[in-house]
Amino acid sequence: MSEVVARIGAGVGSFDAEAWDACAGTGNPFVTHAFLAALEQSGSATARAGWQPLPIAVEDADGHLAAVTPAYVKSHSQGEYVFDHAWASAWERAGGDYYPKLQIAVPFTPVPGPRLLTRDPALAPLLIRAVETVVRQNDLSSAHATFLAPADVAAFEDAGWLIRTDSQFHWQNEGYRSFDEFLAALSSRKRKTIRKERSAALDGLTVEHVTGTAITERHWDAFWTFYQDTGARKWGRPYLTREFFSLLGQRMADRILLIFALRDGVPIAGALNMIGADTLYGRYWGAVAEVPHLHFEICYYQAIDAAIERGLTRVEAGAQGSHKLARGYRPVPTFSAHFIPNPSFRKAVADFLQAEREAVAEEIEQLEDFTPFRKGEPHA
Repeated sequence: MSEVVARIGAGVGSFDAEAWDACAGTGNPFVTHAFLAALEQSGSATARAGWQPLPIAVEDADGHLAAVTPAYVKSHSQGEYVFDHAWASAWERAGGDYYPKLQIAVPFTPVPGPRLLTRDPALAPLLIRAVETVVRQNDLSSAHATFLAPADVAAFEDAGWLIRTDSQFHWQNEGYRSFDEFLAALSSRKRKTIRKERSAALDGLTVEHVTGTAITERHWDAFWTFYQDTGARKWGRPYLTREFFSLLGQRMADRILLIFALRDGVPIAGALNMIGADTLYGRYWGAVAEVPHLHFEICYYQAIDAAIERGLTRVEAGAQGSHKLARGYRPVPTFSAHFIPNPSFRKAVADFLQAEREAVAEEIEQLEDFTPFRKGEPHA
C-alpha cells in the first residue's frame, strides 16, 4: 500500500458498516460496527456522557477504509476499568490538565479484544502514529488503549507506549463434553461445594436461555430492571440506556445469550452474554430477589454449560472477582498501553508500572495455587 491517508471520523456510525467490519473481523462482537454504533446511537457513549466518539482511521489511496481504532475523548475516567485516577490527581497537583485524554477502548466493556483494527497488520504502526498525532495536535495529556488483545501488545510496545498489566478470571474448556466432566477435573471437596451451590440456587426456580429471534422487548424490559438495580449499586446510575439493549437485540440477536432465573414463570434475575467466535462473554447481571448462590449459578455455571454446549473454548466473566477462582475460573493477565508525551510524567508512570507488573505477575502465580483443579490435572 504505497499511499495512505489518516482521518478522524465523527463517530463509528459515520463509517460504512461493511467497511468497518472488514477491518474489525467478526470474532469479537464488541468491536463490530453494530455494537459500537449502538452505544453511540442510544446515547450511552456520547460527548454528553463524557465519551466523545473520535474513531481514527487510515484509508488507502482509493479512499477505502484500511485500518481504524475505536477512540474517544474522555473528560473523566469512569467506565474504563483500568484505573488511572491516581495518575490524574498527580498530574493535576503538578499543575497540568489530565483531562481531556484519548481513550482507545470499547466503552463500559472490560473485555480483551483487538483495538488496532486493520485489513493489513502492516498498517498497525501507522495507525498508532495517527493516534499520537491526534494527541499532540489537540494538546491532550495522553492516550490509553485498554484491554488489548495479546496480538496488539507488541505493536504498541514497539511504538514506545508503556504497557500495563492486570488480571481477570477466565474459564477454559479443556474439551469437556458436559458440566460433570468439568467437575471431574476438580478436587472432591470443590466438586461437592459447587453441586451444593447449584442445588441451593435452583431450588424452586427454573432457568431459561434465550437467543436470536426468540428475544423480545419483554425480555429486554425484564433485563433492564435487573441491570438498573446493579448499575445503581455499582456506579450510582447505569452507564447504558434502555434503547441500547433494544438496538443490540435488533442488530446482534444471534450474538446474544440471555439467561434468566424464573420463579413461577416470572424472571427474578438475569445475565446478558455475548457470543464470540470461540468465547462466551458474560457482561451484565442483576436480580430483584435475594437467593443464595444465584449469582454464581446464572453468571458462572450456566455460562459454562452454554459454552460446553456450543463448543466454545472459553468463558470470560468480566472484571475483578476473586470469588470466580473457586468456581473454575483461572487468573490470566490483561494488558493496556499508554502514550504520555510529557517526559517527566512518563517516567513517573513507567516506574509505577514496572512495580505494578511485578506485583501482578506474583499475584497470578500465587492464585494458581488456589485453583480448584486436582493437583496434576492439566489446564491451560
